[in-house]
Amino acid sequence: MTRRAAVLVASTRAAAGTYEDRTGPVIADWLRARGFEVVGPVIVPDAAIAASLAELLAQHPDLLLTTGGTGVSPDDRTPEATSALLDKELPGIVEEVRRRGAEVTPTAILSRAVAGIAGRTLVMNLPGSTGGVRDGLAVLGDVLDHLLDQISGGDHPTH
Repeated sequence: MTRRAAVLVASTRAAAGTYEDRTGPVIADWLRARGFEVVGPVIVPDAAIAASLAELLAQHPDLLLTTGGTGVSPDDRTPEATSALLDKELPGIVEEVRRRGAEVTPTAILSRAVAGIAGRTLVMNLPGSTGGVRDGLAVLGDVLDHLLDQISGGDHPTH
């Protein structure tokens, strides 16, 4: 069975066409390389992130990855919009993304990204930079298959 994923970009400038988003394609390519059927990247202004998250979740993808809107500027609303939809949080994933990112970029600790489960969908916020996205995907890649198996009711592997 093919897994389905959605990619959502929160960027007011990219949505207006004044800036080319470079993070959404990195995520979509990574997902396709892992065999996912991918919706997006869908690019929306920061103010539309909550409605767009809800619309994409209503399609019940296995995985929904966002990029952008995780910082501290007044328009950054992605973590709040995501948290409102989660049934369970998975703080360890984003803690590790911040830790790895801070080894290279001290400002990585300012990310307010969250990750968790909404229904049977894994949702994770990634930073709005290509480096931050690559760091996040590296962390996620280490646990993704196991995590999606668990969310869909799979058993723990025996060792």
